[in-house]
Amino acid sequence: MPPLTRRSLLTAFGGLGGAALTGCTTRRAASSPAGPTAAGTPSPTPLPEVTVATATGPVTVPGAPMRVVALDTAELDSALTLGITPVGAARPAADRSFPDYWPASRLDRTAYVGPVGDPDLAAVRALRPDLILSNQSRDGDRYDELRAIAPTVLTQTTGAPWKANVQTHAQALSRQDAAAAFAASYQRHVSQVVTALANARAGGRKVSLLRFVEGGGIRQYGRQTFPGSVLTDAGLGRPDAQNTDQADQELPPDQLAKADGDLLLYAGYGDPGRNGLTATLASPAWQSLEAVKAHRAFPVDDQLWFQGIGYTGANYVLQQLQRFLGA
Repeated sequence: MPPLTRRSLLTAFGGLGGAALTGCTTRRAASSPAGPTAAGTPSPTPLPEVTVATATGPVTVPGAPMRVVALDTAELDSALTLGITPVGAARPAADRSFPDYWPASRLDRTAYVGPVGDPDLAAVRALRPDLILSNQSRDGDRYDELRAIAPTVLTQTTGAPWKANVQTHAQALSRQDAAAAFAASYQRHVSQVVTALANARAGGRKVSLLRFVEGGGIRQYGRQTFPGSVLTDAGLGRPDAQNTDQADQELPPDQLAKADGDLLLYAGYGDPGRNGLTATLASPAWQSLEAVKAHRAFPVDDQLWFQGIGYTGANYVLQQLQRFLGA
């Protein structure tokens, strides 16, 4: 299988994104999720404030905010998908760049404000945001400091409840119509993939998800995760050890056999020499896995599969799944 390039993914998804917005009227006609927006451009006609139901209670935010700071990867996907280029964003500590499943032009005006879970509050304040997006898992302990800078919308957590979280982000961004269009487009894409997998007799295949995390060992991912939820949407099964509502759990190297499946997808977060990826791929235990012996074990992009939490990331994951399963 030839590798999937960012160019091929963007080309394929371009039609989905465009279709999602056809006939969708947002509250700001000057911008479109199909391309970059004028990050930080003030609204010429201020809209009424919006009260958003959040994990910390009702939060009042400006109507159609444009100076947005996203402090986690799901919030970044939501903003970009809905047509807002954040003025600032955090990224996971081991990542050297913002996720490259987005074209560089979408993020070239977005300032880095520190690592996810430990943002530089002075850098955030200097950007003069009118809205901050994050979640309690990452920033609950600094909520008071963040809301002193700008209205701050926190969801309870990230990952598995990504579809509900997008709706919260959309309300805060005054982009509910766009969010509804992308949700409908995603469901159409799911239906197309399910049909293609069935036609290729690939429906119900058991797909294993492994992530090699620097400082966190080998993690196997269950159903209650972002990639796990996309696999469920596609009607795909999971190995017994991952067919659980538990989000993720560490897998000792001597128990790699539990991660076998009809298809094995793996990614590395951090340095491959320190997260265990290099050593594991060279080990007899890895080489003895049925998926590996059958050439059905593939590396995937960590920033997309495990961090691309949102409709754009999910559509790319669906596309790759279909390709991996030969449908």
